[in-house]
Amino acid sequence: MDFSGTQNINVAIADVWTYLLDVNKVARCAPGFQSLETIGPEHWKAVVAFSVGPVKAKFTLDVTRPELHEPDLMVVKARGKAPGSAVDVQGKMQLSAVGEKQTQMDWQAHVVVNGTLAAVGARLMSSTAEKLTEQFFACLKSNLQAAEPA
Repeated sequence: MDFSGTQNINVAIADVWTYLLDVNKVARCAPGFQSLETIGPEHWKAVVAFSVGPVKAKFTLDVTRPELHEPDLMVVKARGKAPGSAVDVQGKMQLSAVGEKQTQMDWQAHVVVNGTLAAVGARLMSSTAEKLTEQFFACLKSNLQAAEPA
């Protein structure tokens, strides 16, 4: 599945970049986030749980950021397993300054889900992914804009 979109954030690009570099802050916005462990520079283990229709899954993910170009490009990869299912995700965020205090984030994600979750939840996968993406960006924007001095 491929997803993409644009988010406009009323915060300066440097502040958005700084926030995105803090994986602990970003992870807390991931729906179903449970834990994050640092393995090395730009390498983490994350545990995330969510459901697609009647199927619940708790994924242990190997997360890396193989590409960073300050202050405008970040690539994140995650691969993980849950009992009977597997997921492979690649996300890319491109930032551009729209004004002194506004940033445009163009993002893309490629997600491959295999196993029970894909077989049972296939019909609901796209709508669930859209809902989770909306929740993630709502949290991200809210946290960024709340941290912005008035």
